[in-house]
Amino acid sequence: MATENGKDEEVGVVKIISKTKVLPHKTVEKSECPLVTFDLPYVTFYYNQKVLLYRGGDFEEIVGKLKEGLGVVLEYFYPLSGRMGKDEEGVLKVEKCGEEDAGVEVVEAIAEGVFIDELTQDEAPPLLQKIVPFTGVMNLDGLYSPLLVVQFTKLRDGIAIGCAFNHAILDGNSTWHFMSSWAEICRGSEAPSLIPFHDRTQARNIRLKLDLPESTASHDDSAVATLQSLREKIFHFSENSMDKIKAKANASLTNGSRPLSTFQSLGTHLWHAITRARTHLKPEDYTVFTIFANCRKRVNPPMPESYFGNLIQAIFTVTATGLLLAHPPEFGAGLLQQAIGAHDAKVIEARSKEWESAPKLFNYKDAGINTVTVGSSPKFPVYDVDFGWGRPEMVRSGSNNKFDGMVYLYPGRNGGRSVDVEITLEPKTMENLENDKEFLMVSD
Repeated sequence: MATENGKDEEVGVVKIISKTKVLPHKTVEKSECPLVTFDLPYVTFYYNQKVLLYRGGDFEEIVGKLKEGLGVVLEYFYPLSGRMGKDEEGVLKVEKCGEEDAGVEVVEAIAEGVFIDELTQDEAPPLLQKIVPFTGVMNLDGLYSPLLVVQFTKLRDGIAIGCAFNHAILDGNSTWHFMSSWAEICRGSEAPSLIPFHDRTQARNIRLKLDLPESTASHDDSAVATLQSLREKIFHFSENSMDKIKAKANASLTNGSRPLSTFQSLGTHLWHAITRARTHLKPEDYTVFTIFANCRKRVNPPMPESYFGNLIQAIFTVTATGLLLAHPPEFGAGLLQQAIGAHDAKVIEARSKEWESAPKLFNYKDAGINTVTVGSSPKFPVYDVDFGWGRPEMVRSGSNNKFDGMVYLYPGRNGGRSVDVEITLEPKTMENLENDKEFLMVSD
């Protein structure tokens, strides 16, 4: 089948053979939902891109099953089938959910000569961006583009499922809730085991009209060009390595100190290593560790984990480079522990009110100077996304929303306490990191 213009479309070694639209199979009762304070700042982020790689199977049969399951799961996750729009007062919302002129775009493609192993290399191959859609597309474009685009690419020995989610509609927690539910449907379930909670006004019910940029380029025309000069690579930390990192961070705690969590221990391990690798930094230069924290259980009243939307806030921890590197890991981990623990309902409320009083749309420079910024989570069940023919060989992100110091955490494929760390850095910094035995947990 050809694309909408009737011709196959070549993209490098990837040939796009069709573009179709999938709507919820049943009529959606609610055709719109509001975008609230927790969603709106991300209008000028880019579509979140995820890629899942699977071995084997008949491509046509698999795609048919995936599209059928997608139509069912959209009955429950209906905002993904809509478009962004504005009400009569110019306030952003999701509208047209399940309507004929909206829907999820599904792209089918073929990369006949490409094997899965070429895409599972630790260093992100350039081809990766050919199998995930909407590279360089800002969430603002959801005013006239699909809020979810899925690309199924036939590989020599399997299939790649590339997804682009509008980040103004959902966060990582909701992304993997959707993916897990879609897989459940494809395995034969009649409905998701965890039904999404859609009433965003329960988390925040403030109407805000934003001063939107005229276009993506007018807000940020440098992100894609900047990314082309960076390197992206996955580092694997086994259960044993994770245990050692945590034990080291907790080894010298003073009496009465709270034990440091696995995340805090890994966080300071990454913060130290990336800061060391940035050899151009002076001791007095500030460095920032940023976390996008799930606030579902932090707000008052707490929201269910099934809350569908964005319910995250950035937590910033700042210190001087020299101070961080002069201290053992419990210093940095303690700073993270303090910042994370202090981010309670009162702080979230104050931050929300502050933003509402002067709404500001995010840009790349807002991540902080000399930053290490962590997204995703090892708790997300990314390797449990089994559509009926086995677990994915690898899960990784596309290039959107990446900059020098961006880190995505995923559970290791082998399970347990293993963690995969996907890092984007300047080439020289990455080279230094690759040779850092302390970071890699390599003994002489």
